[in-house]
Amino acid sequence: MSEAPVADPAAGLAEPEALLDPYSLFGRLRESSPVYRSAFLDSWVVTRYDDCAAVLRDTESFASDWRRIGEAVPEPLLSIQSLDPPEHTAIRHFMVDAVRGLDPGMLRERIAVQVRARAERLRAAREFDCVSDLTAPLALDTITAVLGVPPIDAAWFLPVSQTIVDGMDAGIWPQTGGPAVRARAELAEYTGRWLDDPPADGLVAHVAAKAPGSGIARPVLLNTLRAVLHAGFESAGRLLSNALVVLLNSPDNLARFTRADLSLAVEELVRYVTPVQADARACVRETRIGGHVIAPGEAVTLLLAAANRDPAKFAEPDELDFARYPNPHLGFGRGAHSCLGQSLAVLQAQVVLGLLATEFPGIRLADEPVYHRNLTLRGVARLKVHLN
Repeated sequence: MSEAPVADPAAGLAEPEALLDPYSLFGRLRESSPVYRSAFLDSWVVTRYDDCAAVLRDTESFASDWRRIGEAVPEPLLSIQSLDPPEHTAIRHFMVDAVRGLDPGMLRERIAVQVRARAERLRAAREFDCVSDLTAPLALDTITAVLGVPPIDAAWFLPVSQTIVDGMDAGIWPQTGGPAVRARAELAEYTGRWLDDPPADGLVAHVAAKAPGSGIARPVLLNTLRAVLHAGFESAGRLLSNALVVLLNSPDNLARFTRADLSLAVEELVRYVTPVQADARACVRETRIGGHVIAPGEAVTLLLAAANRDPAKFAEPDELDFARYPNPHLGFGRGAHSCLGQSLAVLQAQVVLGLLATEFPGIRLADEPVYHRNLTLRGVARLKVHLN
């Protein structure tokens, strides 16, 4: 990749400071260049709420399936995440039916049991890493319960999952793209074995039972199971760890959260930390965004985290308002590709964060958080805490 022009503000996304505080850069972009063509990203960059929401809803003009502009897409990438209507509609309805068959009460209880069991062990240690000891194993246990599959070997899964996340930033670090495609294929091969010997319950059982008459290609089904496993783990786990940083940065934040309506408070945390910070679309037909003409074949990068702090949509957007309502954030996307598991991610966050103060009394940060070098899917790599 050629060196970015100094004048291109998106080049700042690759700087270490952006990992610690991307929101300052997002704010400057939104104010000075809400829609502009970035040479650094080889893409249009969109930061305002109304513009981002409009692009997400318009699947006729903006594609998630880059084959619609003539690009080759490797088979491991063809899933519910990357197909557009009408192909997407079939797999979306198929998976929505499966999600509706889940028992949220059972999941809520399972998550609570897991939190309390881990709290019992971690209280004895007094100091621990919230990511490796709490949020990551909880997120992995929850998604395996949703899928109905046996426990997954974390020593194998976590590096594969991280490689996929790294590849989401291939537009900035191109060397991450190839390994991510191979990691997706490895994960799809693993999840495909579930269909050969399906469990009795959960999403995999639904897919195995209904797949023969669905008309959906087997590779798409396998890749979608892979996507559900990966997104269900990474997006939900990073929401938890990012939210913990916010709650523990200030004793007042945690105190206000414990007094708040959990459903409103968790939605506000999703808006505030926005784990999926960016999304990309390909322009299929000439369209105008914010007064600019987007030509067919051009890429559009939506900075969802910037949109979620747009003062034109949210009053005092840089403040945590646990009573904020309505809260139409884009933390789970919008339109056809809105997050399939958003209700599950919210449920998990409500249970885990709701038990935080009671199960970990006196919890406080023991060190500054360390972030993964990821921009698209922002997350904490290490979060050391101490119990009084």
